Amino acid sequence: MAKKIPLRQCIGCGEMKGKKEMMRVLRTAEGEICLDTTGKKNGRGAYLCKSGECLKMARRNKGLERSFKMSIPNEVYDSLEKEFENLEAE
Repeated sequence: MAKKIPLRQCIGCGEMKGKKEMMRVLRTAEGEICLDTTGKKNGRGAYLCKSGECLKMARRNKGLERSFKMSIPNEVYDSLEKEFENLEAE
């Protein structure tokens, strides 16, 4: 029997993709928001395609606000963009 691939929806473009192909944005119990590169940290996760475009779209359509049911300050998006750029540079 074929193994089922867990699909996740990108909060930017709305596309469904395999969990492994995506970046997980995490809200910890303390309310801190960060990129979860391992995908195993505890907390509420939202998924983004590995492209800066999707992060920009999520910022525009308030994808993180909807996923985490809280308001997200601009600094959070800025720091996520920096983390993204670092990953793309590797």
